[in-house]
Amino acid sequence: MNAYTKPLPEITPWSKKFWEATRQHKLVMQKCSDCGKLIFYPRKVCPYCWSSNIGWEEVSGKGKVHSMTVTLGGVEPVFAPDLPYILAIVELKEGIHMMTNIVECEPEDVTIGMDVEVTFRDCTDSISLPVFKPVRGS
Repeated sequence: MNAYTKPLPEITPWSKKFWEATRQHKLVMQKCSDCGKLIFYPRKVCPYCWSSNIGWEEVSGKGKVHSMTVTLGGVEPVFAPDLPYILAIVELKEGIHMMTNIVECEPEDVTIGMDVEVTFRDCTDSISLPVFKPVRGS
């Protein structure tokens, strides 16, 4: 694996299980055991009912592009080799919204409502980032 030179997420006690799952190429979300709502991004307490009774649930990793933009410039130098790239909000089948990148396609091919599925970029031995790619044939 080449040395990864871009910023990495801070792993907190409440996000550790999320990052452990992504390393195994699984997408999990917190789920409040009291109100039953899925939660993303990982937090200490449920933002809906303020319960700290939170567990984890694997989600489908399938969704649709809710909004997107093509980044052409104006980025930190470490991200310049990736230009242009697609920054998007994906609405998962389960209703959760995630900010992410759309990969494995040309920017002009991405449309609002496009079906996408999670894939993972292995950055280091301990961090894999969830990104999304088009569902082929959809």
